[in-house]
Amino acid sequence: MFKKESLTAGSKSKVKSSVARGIRAQVLETYPKLEPHIDEILPKKSQLDLVKLPDRVSLYVLDDTPLFYQHMDDPIIPHLKLVHQYPHAFKRLKIDRGAIRFVLSGATLMVPGLTSKGGWLPDKDDEATAGDIVAIEAEGKDEICLIGQLEIGTEEMKAKKKGVAMSAGHYLGDGLWKLDLS
Repeated sequence: MFKKESLTAGSKSKVKSSVARGIRAQVLETYPKLEPHIDEILPKKSQLDLVKLPDRVSLYVLDDTPLFYQHMDDPIIPHLKLVHQYPHAFKRLKIDRGAIRFVLSGATLMVPGLTSKGGWLPDKDDEATAGDIVAIEAEGKDEICLIGQLEIGTEEMKAKKKGVAMSAGHYLGDGLWKLDLS
């Protein structure tokens, strides 16, 4: 979604408090494990700003710190800097070493990178379904390297072992990561 070249931030506007409450509710509905931290992430009395990005992407910012982005009516997705602060609050999958360079160059995330020896998919109890927002860890690395929406569920990935897992997302070093909001 956000290629390596740098993004240029468009207009910046203040978000109405009623809209900010809606965003807060949407975040809690989508990411229930963020509830203990929501007052740190989106304080009730703070001013949330909206930055327009190319391709109809809205970036929600608090004090020049990017928090979430949303493409048109797609689900609201956290910025990787927020994911790095609260990694335990998101469903996670792991890619093998061979897939790391492809993911960090903006390629489509393929199922074999998740189902091979170094990859990891959750057990039956914590399955991810198509449409879920998941954070992707890399084998042997500490930080999350990609976040985005799954195209197929983990149960289907285990069965087929091929195909596209995620076609677009926000990854380390992309235009959104490098965006200068100051």
